[in-house]
Amino acid sequence: MDIYDFKNAILIGFFMAFMIGPVFFMLIQTSILKGARAAIVFDLGVILGDITFILIAYYGSRSLLEEIKDDPRLFFIGGLVMIIYGIITYLDKENKKESLDTANEIDVPIVKNNYLKLFLKGYFLNFINIGVLAFWLGTVLVIGPTLNMNQQAIFSYFAVIVVSYFITDLGKIFLAKQLKDKMTPILIFRIKRIMGVILIVCGVFLILKGFIPNDKINEYIP
Repeated sequence: MDIYDFKNAILIGFFMAFMIGPVFFMLIQTSILKGARAAIVFDLGVILGDITFILIAYYGSRSLLEEIKDDPRLFFIGGLVMIIYGIITYLDKENKKESLDTANEIDVPIVKNNYLKLFLKGYFLNFINIGVLAFWLGTVLVIGPTLNMNQQAIFSYFAVIVVSYFITDLGKIFLAKQLKDKMTPILIFRIKRIMGVILIVCGVFLILKGFIPNDKINEYIP
C-alpha cells in the first residue's frame, strides 16, 4: 500500500466518523451520560460491527472480484452506488427538522458500568444498518482491484480506515459536550448536505478512474 492509498484510507475513516446518524448521536449521548470510558466501549462495539461488515463484503464478493477485477464496469458500479447514496443523503429533508429531536429522545437504558451491554448495543446498532453493509461492499468492490487483489494490502487498507475512524471518534467522545450543544437542526442539515456532495464527487471520481489509467490519475494527485 503506497502513500496515496494510505492518505486515502485516512480520509475515508475521518469522514465516516462524521456521518450523521443514530450511532453518531448515541456516541455523544453515552459520553455525556456515562462518561468517556463507557463511550469508548460503546464505540468498540460499533467498530466490531464495521469489521464484521468488511469481512462479509470481502469474502462474499471475492469470487466476483476475481472474475471482473480488470473490468472498468466495476468502478462504474461502485461509483454509481456511491453517487446514489450521496444523492439520498443530500435530499433527506427530514434531517433538517427531526434529526436533533430524535437524538434527544434516544434513551440509554443501560445499567451503570455494564460495559458488555454497552458493547453489544454499539455492535447491534451499527449492524442493523444495511446502509453500512452497502457502503463497505461498494468500497471493497472498488478498492480490491486497485490493490491487485492482494489480501494483505486490502486488509491493511481497511485497518487504516477503521483506526482513523476510531481515533476521530475518540476526539468526538472527549468533545461530546461541545458537540451536543452545537448540533442544531440546521447544522445537522448542512453537514448532511456536505457529506452528500462529498459522496457524489467521490462516486464521479471512481467512475472516471475506471476509464483512466492509474498512472494518469496519480499525475494530478499531490
